[in-house]
Amino acid sequence: MQPTAVHDATQAHADLSPARARIAAQLTVLSAAAFIYVTAEMVPVAALPAIATDLRVSEALVGTLLGTYALVAAVTTVPFVGLTARWPRRRTLLLTLVCLTGSQLISALAPNFAVLAAGRVLCAVTHGLMWSVIAPIGARLVPSTHVGRATTAVYLGTALALVVGSPLTAAMSQLWGWRLAVGVVTVVAASITAAAWLMLPGLSNEHIQTSPPPDRHYRNGRLVTLSMLTLVGVTGHFVSYTFIVVIIQGVVGVHGPKLAWLLAAYGIAGLVSMGLLARPLDRRPWVAVSGCLSALLAAFAVLTVLAVTRQPGMVAILVGSAAIVLWGAAVTALPPMLQSTVMRSAPNDPDGASGLYVAAFQVGIMAGSLGGGLLYARGSVPAILAASALLVTTALAGVLSNRGLFRLSAM
Repeated sequence: MQPTAVHDATQAHADLSPARARIAAQLTVLSAAAFIYVTAEMVPVAALPAIATDLRVSEALVGTLLGTYALVAAVTTVPFVGLTARWPRRRTLLLTLVCLTGSQLISALAPNFAVLAAGRVLCAVTHGLMWSVIAPIGARLVPSTHVGRATTAVYLGTALALVVGSPLTAAMSQLWGWRLAVGVVTVVAASITAAAWLMLPGLSNEHIQTSPPPDRHYRNGRLVTLSMLTLVGVTGHFVSYTFIVVIIQGVVGVHGPKLAWLLAAYGIAGLVSMGLLARPLDRRPWVAVSGCLSALLAAFAVLTVLAVTRQPGMVAILVGSAAIVLWGAAVTALPPMLQSTVMRSAPNDPDGASGLYVAAFQVGIMAGSLGGGLLYARGSVPAILAASALLVTTALAGVLSNRGLFRLSAM
């Protein structure tokens, strides 16, 4: 290579460095938005006893806040995506973050349970809209060959919310009260809103005018199939995840502080797997998705066997703990894989496609929580795990038999 060519290549790399740094910062803002949204969503789980005591209601009633949240999000996602379809993407994201900040302020000051529930509804109505636009925003910041990696970077925020955000709000609730914990979430949400306004580009969505109308998505066989497989898989996960503490205590035999460490390992395994699978997701998405579903099935199968056979203590602890960690690694990596594939299925309107996917995801949360609750009411933990294994098997069979769903195409 001639000296001039070497100089040109070096100069080009130098010119790209600021752009890379800017994109990295923008993806960090998007990841932070995902982090605070999930942290806020899970506050009733993290601070359940404290909220119940302060507002003088039952813990069961506080527990309904999570299911109600998922219901509202499922119902409002597609309509709100349609209403905001032609808005610049930053404006749409800022709307959701403003609603999140307002909802947390209302919740922190709520004098009773009804006002707290109303605050949660304000957040829930834009929850699906946020998830419909946040990954497409990340995808538009990078070349089409890096869509999977960008989506994974955004979803790191959700994993961190489970590993860091939820435990922190639980600790703050116990030490200083749940209102202070929600107040901290409010301040962080406001800060992320300001960062998004300052750092993200407008990202005009005028191209949507030449795209198929929203109802066309229901005739996109690839998108509908992906959404249905997502619904089945998410249902399978939440049938058991709703009772993961019960499973760890009763099947694995881990109690007390060690249970918290195992839950942390579940989350950390998810962070690691997301990082490891980000690059393969852009090159071999079908292999990545089918591999994760296979690992998830293996985890549920092992836990089902342990629940049925009631193995001796040390065997159950060692094998069961490994299955829990595998569960976390597999299931945490799946959402960015599925959403990046969904966006590729409708390159002219990735936001609308994401809306349908998010609605299916929320329905899966509701169906899994309800189905798991019905099985748990009958006192059958093995049936919960077996149901999860059956549903994940169904999703895996659908993925294996529809390799074309995961074909790569330009965004």
